Amino acid sequence: MIPRSETDRVEFKTSFNAEAIETLVAFANAKGGSLYIGINDEGIATGVSAGKETAAQWLNEIKSKTSPVIIPDIEVLDVDGKSVVLLTIQEYPLKPVSCRGKYLKRVGNANHILSVSEVVNLHLQSFNTSWDYHIDREHSIDDISMGKVQAAIDRINGHGGRITDDPLTFLFKQDLVREGKLTHAAWLLFKERDSVLTTIELGRFQTEIIIKDTARTKADVLTQIDEVLDFVRKHINKEVIITGAAQNIQKWQYPLEAIREIVINMIIHRDYRSSSDSIVKVFNDKIEFYNPGRLPESITTEDLLSGNYKSTPRNKLMAEFCKSIGLIEKYGSGIKRIVDYFVSDGLPVPDFRNISDGFMVTVFSGERVGERVGERVGERVGEKITTNQEQIIMLMREDPYISATIIAEQIGISKRKTEGNIRKLREAGILRRVGPAKGGKWEVVG
Repeated sequence: MIPRSETDRVEFKTSFNAEAIETLVAFANAKGGSLYIGINDEGIATGVSAGKETAAQWLNEIKSKTSPVIIPDIEVLDVDGKSVVLLTIQEYPLKPVSCRGKYLKRVGNANHILSVSEVVNLHLQSFNTSWDYHIDREHSIDDISMGKVQAAIDRINGHGGRITDDPLTFLFKQDLVREGKLTHAAWLLFKERDSVLTTIELGRFQTEIIIKDTARTKADVLTQIDEVLDFVRKHINKEVIITGAAQNIQKWQYPLEAIREIVINMIIHRDYRSSSDSIVKVFNDKIEFYNPGRLPESITTEDLLSGNYKSTPRNKLMAEFCKSIGLIEKYGSGIKRIVDYFVSDGLPVPDFRNISDGFMVTVFSGERVGERVGERVGERVGEKITTNQEQIIMLMREDPYISATIIAEQIGISKRKTEGNIRKLREAGILRRVGPAKGGKWEVVG
């Protein structure tokens, strides 16, 4: 039986060529797959000439052009009286595999060229490690604070632990120091001095362009968690509810447990190889948490919200340590807890999305943009606001000078569809263009 269409594990080719080998490499770097030679894109058998020497020639070419060498299983099938060659390859255990220096991975029904960071991550995953597990060649044990290490030990003991080791022995036992050398995780957790490599920019915004207060932290990641939380608490509202009891109730503008979870995730799962900084922007009615490092390709934002994903910490060693000191309760459950906290407080579900080279979480203290303007859009253009239109509004709020081309790239639709959505929003009175077509800016009304 020939599959009806191409999938993440099925590909059709009318002939054997360089693209066929690239497909085998893409399968090997993913979940494996089957390549049918002699089938067109519609799944119709066109057949190939498969003589006795064909299989050997193809296998030799595959071996000579792949590194590490992959050898697929090969079988000749009779489909409607025509010869079709089936090449089957399993997921390769030691990734990544390349085809003449090109690294590819199967995503959906297409082959995706891997970036440098994706190649590195694939290699680390093959050895069940992460970047932070490896030795830090730029720093030594003298660059960390043993006082901070001791504070972590005291924290563990305060939660029922019984650690009696000195700080250096403790680091060895935690795999944070190996053969007398620091890991990246050890330096990030306990570094003595501030460094631009861990910069987090903090801002309180009155509008998209008017900044009321700014701060910056370059400390170790454990200290940063407290510093970011302190900045957020400083700039959000707190309501005192009079109960008549001995002690009144304090209710914050956002559930602090959820904000703490977001901040911890942002700092621990950041891609510290990126030159970008983490950014926290506090507005009157929302907070944006931006972090370098996108979601893994295997996880969508829908997966996050449904809990249908396998947790894969970007910084595995650091995450494991933070779990041991009680900062992380359980891998993969943080997003659900965040959503539950907001729902319990009667607030909109936070927005989770990949943006640029990172990931952003936006929390709202009241109605979201789509909920505020959806009814007006429905009245004026005959339909409720769509997800794409909501994303366009959010992007224009963040950057009033953003172009339709950039918007299209950010939300993954064509420029023509983007311009059509913008036109509808303008007709509904939701968007307004201020200034000329070139050099002007967008204004979100209401």
